[in-house]
Amino acid sequence: MSIQNHENDLPVTEQPDSSVSENTPSIWAQEIDFDLCRELDLGVGAKGTLMTKLGIEISEIGPDYLVATMPIDNELYNPIGIVHGGAYVVLAETVASYAANFAVDINKYYCVGQEINANHLKASRTGTLKAVTKPVHLGGRSSVWEIKIYNSAGDLCCISRMTAAVVEKRSKSAGL
Repeated sequence: MSIQNHENDLPVTEQPDSSVSENTPSIWAQEIDFDLCRELDLGVGAKGTLMTKLGIEISEIGPDYLVATMPIDNELYNPIGIVHGGAYVVLAETVASYAANFAVDINKYYCVGQEINANHLKASRTGTLKAVTKPVHLGGRSSVWEIKIYNSAGDLCCISRMTAAVVEKRSKSAGL
């Protein structure tokens, strides 16, 4: 079953796969919802994270994709007045990392970004960025995620790919 939040819908020229239906099997290893995402946004000790600092929010949960948004403001600009490429990468790694962790049993494993790349295709100055991630590969030791980032006008601004390492949790007595 897909959970959707249409309050933050932005016009985009390429939405997540429209052939996905309510009958599409979920890739998520557990039930996920927006409350869980907001809890994770707060981080260890509920002190906040980079996601809360930049206003990144998970805005849509589909059976095989996640969507996150990030408002554009001047703190994201590079010296020439457009969104800094690193801001796109932060948004891409955030949505892909959430997806990677939701795709594994979080009682036994956690995922961390191992490699990320990004191609910046169009500059952005105002509005909200929307990142859509889908898996390219889901394996026992790694997963690979494609992330497409759109501006408020629906233009594809950045395409990124992230590899996440799947790490087995150790007991606290084992040193982790």
